[in-house]
Amino acid sequence: MARRTLNKLSATQAAKITKPGRHSDGGGLYLFIDQHGRRRWIFMYVRDGRRTELGLGGGRDLSLANARAEAAKLREILAMGGDPKAERAKDERIPTFGECADAYVEAMKPSWRNAKHAAQWTMTLTKYAKPMRGKSVNAISTQDVLDVLQGLWRRTPETAERLRGRIENVLDAAKAKGHRSGENPARWRGHLDQLLPKRQRLSRGHHAALPYDAMPDFMADLRGRSAVAARALEFTILTAARSGEVLGAQWDEIDTEKKVWTIPAERMKAGREHRVPLPPRAMEIVAAMAKLGTEGYLFPGPKPKKPLSSMAMAMLLRRMKAEITVHGFRSTFRDWASETTGFPHEVCEMALAHTIGNKAEAAYRRGDLFDKRRKLMEAWAGYCAKKTGAQVVPLHKVQQAA
Repeated sequence: MARRTLNKLSATQAAKITKPGRHSDGGGLYLFIDQHGRRRWIFMYVRDGRRTELGLGGGRDLSLANARAEAAKLREILAMGGDPKAERAKDERIPTFGECADAYVEAMKPSWRNAKHAAQWTMTLTKYAKPMRGKSVNAISTQDVLDVLQGLWRRTPETAERLRGRIENVLDAAKAKGHRSGENPARWRGHLDQLLPKRQRLSRGHHAALPYDAMPDFMADLRGRSAVAARALEFTILTAARSGEVLGAQWDEIDTEKKVWTIPAERMKAGREHRVPLPPRAMEIVAAMAKLGTEGYLFPGPKPKKPLSSMAMAMLLRRMKAEITVHGFRSTFRDWASETTGFPHEVCEMALAHTIGNKAEAAYRRGDLFDKRRKLMEAWAGYCAKKTGAQVVPLHKVQQAA
């Protein structure tokens, strides 16, 4: 009868199980599936009245047969009066939280949309989680997590919430590799939500935007400046694009004959390719940048083969004494389109590359309303170019310096 308590699962059964929770194979060996469908093998035992859980490896990387072999070794240690956890500690060095964090970022990079996302993970887990980085990952406690979160939670709650989630992921990965056991001290629901105040969702605020009736004067001032940053900002305004999309724009994305800028899916927030109709003034900017003879990026930075800095346009606005943000020009465009034109809502939203919230509507709308969007963007460019008293610098005088 005792032998029947072992090998309860077949390889086929183990592969088909999807229900979250622990699924026993007997003898302390379990297949654990979390709420996100991630799978790992664990070994559970009781010694001196205390239950301990050891991770054996991921469900995709460790076969059932190998998991059973690992569990058999740990049962043998128990039978000899030893402690599997202590014996394992002798055989391998437990990595620090910093080492686990760096390894996690490196492993996940291929699945992330862009390098900026990876850089944000690295920065938060290096700068804000610095007090934890040198500590063994199996020794990270709730208090350690609170120590790095509490001050940040008051100052910049959105950053703190992202940091908490990233710490939770790193600790989950460490547990899956067998470096930790027990509950995750960075878990929110039923744990940190009882120790930290709930974040106010409105604390992020809005991007400061220019009133649309001030746009012609602003644009005239902008056109009187000859730096690459000025042309990049003007192009951003004329296309109603996000600054990251503009700064990452490359020459092979521009079709000068069809006057279209095609942004690939991997550079778009929604993860879908976006075609941008280029009005005549935007094409003039493209032609002016082509005369600089640069390769790669449409708006090059001072360093070879590098794009313009993400701060270049923000610094330009500061020099223009404009207390607004680059992203805010999308709001300016949207307000102008809603309040002064008769273009349909969906055309305006698609011009901003916004996703359609209504799933039924999204399913039936196969096209991108490109021709209608071209008329909208030409009308916007015409409005931005309304006559003012400001002097406009000829585009052939664009300066390479940002």
